Amino acid sequence: MASRGARLLAWAEHRLPSLTRLRPREPLPIVLHRRRIYILPTGFGLGLSMLLVVMLVGALNYSNNAALGLTCLLGAAAVGSMLVAFRTLNGLVIGGLRSDTARAGEQVRVSLDVSAPRYARTAIRLDAEAREQVFGVQPGAPSTIEFHLDAAHRGWLDLPRMRLHSRWPMGLFRVWSWLHPDGKVLVYPRVEAFGPPPLVPDGDADRGRPRAGDELASLRDYRPGDPRRQIAWKLSARHDGLLVKDLEQPAPQEDWRLDWDAIHGLDDETRISRLARWVDEAHEGGRRWSLRLPDGYFDIAQGDEHYHRCMTALALRP
Repeated sequence: MASRGARLLAWAEHRLPSLTRLRPREPLPIVLHRRRIYILPTGFGLGLSMLLVVMLVGALNYSNNAALGLTCLLGAAAVGSMLVAFRTLNGLVIGGLRSDTARAGEQVRVSLDVSAPRYARTAIRLDAEAREQVFGVQPGAPSTIEFHLDAAHRGWLDLPRMRLHSRWPMGLFRVWSWLHPDGKVLVYPRVEAFGPPPLVPDGDADRGRPRAGDELASLRDYRPGDPRRQIAWKLSARHDGLLVKDLEQPAPQEDWRLDWDAIHGLDDETRISRLARWVDEAHEGGRRWSLRLPDGYFDIAQGDEHYHRCMTALALRP
């Protein structure tokens, strides 16, 4: 029985890739056309069809031209709604893909751009991981659809299979097409909740002393030779003599040297979580840091680019 089911799925994937959710990955942009759009009547549409058959039999049996005309009118409207439903998806272009950064255990926000080349579309639904988004598209103005994916593990997260469908305009027919974009989202590692700080080497003997800079440290009496721009004129007006602003710059912080081999007694995932926490703390505190891993080294630097390089290396650790 299991082998028969496997053969049936393989046949469906080979013969009906657009009809089933087994469609293989495909690069963006994706253009929907008549060979990959399918349409079937809804329960309401089947009920209306049965009603029209009864009305047609009754009208012919009693030779009632008015009833026959009404039946034909309703039937024509139903057939016309099928064409409108098909045109709702026909020609749609699924283009740009963007995503935010997220950590393992969180949800990552993904954005897709959908455009319509000729005319407006409405009441389109996108199903992705049991979540549904309803949107419309105006010609020449791409619509951005946002949805969230569960990021359970660090590393690359593949986009799931998605379904575009609609029951516009009368709910008589359901039209749909399966999408499987060839895109990935990078998920950063989970950060350790709490733990020890990294080991920092002793600094210079003069670290922490006031130095010339831009921040106000104190006020003192004027001495010959002091720059005029450092005189506190407003405060001096309240005193008998001139007051001068002493300026300093904050003492530089120690550079952090984060090393994989310096963490002992922990498994690999816990090491990654601890290093991720240290990288976060260094980045938020404005420190400079380096990161040494078994398969790479990132020299001392700071800033967003350095942060993303380090977090990417931690996320993709085997």
